[in-house]
Amino acid sequence: MQRVIVDGTLGGGGHSEALLEAGFRVVGIDRDPTALAAASARLARFGASFRAVRGEFGDVAALVEGPVDGLVLDLGVSSPQLDTPARGFSFTHDGPLDMRMSAEGETAAALIARLPEGELADVIFRFGEERFSRPIARALKARLPTTTFEAVAAVKQGVPRRAWPRDVHVATRTFQALRIAVNGELEQLERALAAVPALLTPRGVAAVISFHSLEDRLVKQAFRRLCGEVDDTPRGLPVARAESAPFEALTRKAIVASDEELAVNPRARSARLRAVRKLPGAAS
Repeated sequence: MQRVIVDGTLGGGGHSEALLEAGFRVVGIDRDPTALAAASARLARFGASFRAVRGEFGDVAALVEGPVDGLVLDLGVSSPQLDTPARGFSFTHDGPLDMRMSAEGETAAALIARLPEGELADVIFRFGEERFSRPIARALKARLPTTTFEAVAAVKQGVPRRAWPRDVHVATRTFQALRIAVNGELEQLERALAAVPALLTPRGVAAVISFHSLEDRLVKQAFRRLCGEVDDTPRGLPVARAESAPFEALTRKAIVASDEELAVNPRARSARLRAVRKLPGAAS
């Protein structure tokens, strides 16, 4: 009997294709109808071994008839989304300031227009960890951008030139914050992580690739709890574990991309992979 893996962030279908080629059945979830159609066409050759489901990965427990043998989440925005100016995710291509993964709901431009300046600054600080969040919010409210380049111009106005980072674009953190807010990404992640114990079969694996500290922190803390690690262990002492932990860690530290992979895929520079496995006999 084929084991079943849920690819909760189907995207371009790369992870699903590798899993299908390895002999698994795959259920691919994505809220983006364009991604869902493209991945379904790419994976049609696998027939009934692949099933596409439109939805949000935070609803995985309702979308999938469990239990299943694995869950894979590759968080954040996909390359096709970034590379399509009309989607409004990229600060390097001009297009409408949209950023919606599902093509439904409030756009980033509408979010900026709706939120009071103080709340917008809080969003940029919380989700982007941007220390110039207040002057950036002030500039965004003054300009009310409707395109990505207009938003970039507002960010540049809000950040003193001497403080522009050298290694990343000055608008990176602000665009990240707006995207997370528009799509409710952290709430999605929290719900998916909460579903893991009941979703997986014994020996089932959950693997999550995150791309910034907010995501990685949520994954790390959730996986530590599943593995019975005590959060209040004093610094410098071995991590204490509950005697009957339902999961075991497969990655003691986050796995990062090798130099060889980065040479082929520079966008993996901030990727962090963590994984856990459900132990036999563990309660759901």
